[in-house]
Amino acid sequence: MNPAVLHLPDLYRPIEADLARVVAIMDQELQSELPFVAQLCERVRGYRGKMLRPALLLLSGQSVAGVQGAGGVTSEHHTLAAVVELVHLATLVHDDVLDQAEERRRQATISSTNGNEAAVMLGDYLISHAFHLCSSLDSQSASRLVGHTTNVVCEGELMQIHSRGHFKLSEPDYIEIIRRKTAALTAACCRLGATHAGADETLASRLEVFGESAGIAFQIVDDILDVVGEQKKMCKTLGRDLELGKMTLPVIHYLREASAEKQDAMLKKLASAEHDDRAHVAQLLTEFGSVAYATSVAEQHVSRAMNMLEGLPESASRTSLLSMAEFIIQREN
Repeated sequence: MNPAVLHLPDLYRPIEADLARVVAIMDQELQSELPFVAQLCERVRGYRGKMLRPALLLLSGQSVAGVQGAGGVTSEHHTLAAVVELVHLATLVHDDVLDQAEERRRQATISSTNGNEAAVMLGDYLISHAFHLCSSLDSQSASRLVGHTTNVVCEGELMQIHSRGHFKLSEPDYIEIIRRKTAALTAACCRLGATHAGADETLASRLEVFGESAGIAFQIVDDILDVVGEQKKMCKTLGRDLELGKMTLPVIHYLREASAEKQDAMLKKLASAEHDDRAHVAQLLTEFGSVAYATSVAEQHVSRAMNMLEGLPESASRTSLLSMAEFIIQREN
């Protein structure tokens, strides 16, 4: 498979029917007798987008089938895939509040049309539904893992808020923030997929590392695109990281490696309340090599992710996981 010419539906083909079942479970879960709540839930359905996390969970479950007696995807996987997507949707609704974003998936955000209070409560509502759905499983191990993971995600977001305007943030600290706020959930998805298919601890841990590494790479690329991406393709408000003083890897590299004069000029831009020159910042970061550097770091994490799949039997699901990892570097939205 060539990731440069593939679309996610091609990668999802091995789990196409499973994803349809996941969507049905989510639609059934997100029902309310209150019309205005039902309307908000309907709008959130438009946030689903790539469905990466459910896909990672399902493909991980499929990929370990036949290894040491592992059995593949079951109805529990469908429920868990719906759970992780509900958690993810909740984080998106909350993120739009934190980032003061006006657009997501080519539609106005909940916070921009209904206010921050409604958006915060809707995010909480989605989290509550996620745990309500997760509690329907016989084993509570998944609930504990999902609960732990949501704690880690919140810690990552709190770390990022605490670091706003801290222009000397180190690269290791940045990686730790995105490991928690983004990669923790993708790691949990892959572990859940593997363990609920019957994989042993060694194999489940390898899939977990795959998910974590892929998640770190995904967030690095997302941060790059926030500066150099096209808003039409990204389908969300761009440039908010710069405006809110969030340090991302291209900027960290620039401030670490550029001359003192260039650093001072960049710091003045970052400290300014006006960032309508995102294109100029993108030009500076690109010409200096900071975008290329950040991309190379993402590629290293993709390589680590792919190495974790060595030893798995050849299958369509394993091929899709490998291609999804490569696809992270190629994506434009």
